[in-house]
Amino acid sequence: MTESKGDVWVAAGFAELAHSGVDGVRVEVLAKNLGITKGGFYRRFRDRAALLEAMLTRWRDGRIASIEKHTALDGASARERLKAIITLYSERMNTEAMAVELAIRQWARTDEAAAAAAASVDAARLKNVAQLYRATGLPIEEADAQAFLFYCFIFGQSLLFLERGPRKRAQLLTQSADKLLTESSRAR
Repeated sequence: MTESKGDVWVAAGFAELAHSGVDGVRVEVLAKNLGITKGGFYRRFRDRAALLEAMLTRWRDGRIASIEKHTALDGASARERLKAIITLYSERMNTEAMAVELAIRQWARTDEAAAAAAASVDAARLKNVAQLYRATGLPIEEADAQAFLFYCFIFGQSLLFLERGPRKRAQLLTQSADKLLTESSRAR
């Protein structure tokens, strides 16, 4: 699949969003960062609002597709899938993606469209992880609660600055992940 010229503007928008928040996503700034004229922008988007809408759509759809991919069993057990998601989010810190996530959540505090996109992503994440917990044998309400704790851990741990070395942090993450997975093992 080839990248459209609009994709370049959306990617530049995400880079600026991660760097300076939604207020920094301005046509002039993006054009300068891309080394092209503003006219190129207006051939692809009617205005800044259209770009922001495209960014939210791309982010929402991408995050939902990602969680659906990562929670598909494809021969793995639900517990193995849960463990793989924890590993993905805790061992491979994607600082740019996390900066975009945080910037969208900040944006969502004052913008209904951003709030709706974040809510859709959260609902998909919780639904898919709860399905994994149900597959381990947990009843629906317990699986939903465990999925909520799971995401509190996933995102919370990435925001903490621990006064421990990388080895101690890895041990703490492993022990915490085991706690999240122990409840589902008991249900079997």
